[in-house]
Parts: sequence; C-alpha cells; structure tokens
Amino acid sequence: MNIRSRIRKDDDVIVIAGRDKGTRGKVVRVMASEGRIVVSKVNMIKRHTKASASGSGGIVEKEAPLAISNVQFYCPNCNTGVRLTAKVLEDGRKVRACHKCGEVQDR
Repeated sequence: MNIRSRIRKDDDVIVIAGRDKGTRGKVVRVMASEGRIVVSKVNMIKRHTKASASGSGGIVEKEAPLAISNVQFYCPNCNTGVRLTAKVLEDGRKVRACHKCGEVQDR
C-alpha cells in the first residue's frame, strides 16, 4: 500500500488529529509504503532498552511514526495548515503550491 502524498522530508507540518493536535514540527522521515511519517518532537514514546556492549541501557525517548493523514503542510504565508496542489510554471517545472494562497513552496 504505497500512499501518495505531497509531503516530503524537511517540510514544516502541523498535526491535525491525535494527542499532539496543533503541534508543529519538521518531517524527519516519510515511509510512503506504510503510509506513515516521522515528525521531530511529535508523538514521543519512551523505549526501555537493555544495556549492551555498544551502550548503556535506560529509558530512551524517541519519535514514533504517525499516519500521513493526521498531518497537513504548514504554509508560513497563510499561517495555518493547508493542502498542497501541483502547479506547472512557465519554464515547464512542476512545483508544489499552497491551495489557499497559491504561494509556490518548492525553491
């Protein structure tokens, strides 16, 4: 199940559902085949790790993946979460743009 999404790594997103609703963060990893996304400092979990030869054990906090459908792209111009649309420029390049204001998001 390869979910097609216009959200990419290093995009600013806002969480629209779940316990972290309203939180903004930067996309760390996109797992399109699973339909999930990892956002920095969002959906934090505690992982109890056993001590090994490579490092000490303890409780480690890390980001857990959340569903791509639970986040929206954050448009700095609109100052809110928005959908993205595809736009073709005059030079023939296909770029992503804000659906509300039309601002081109790809540099």
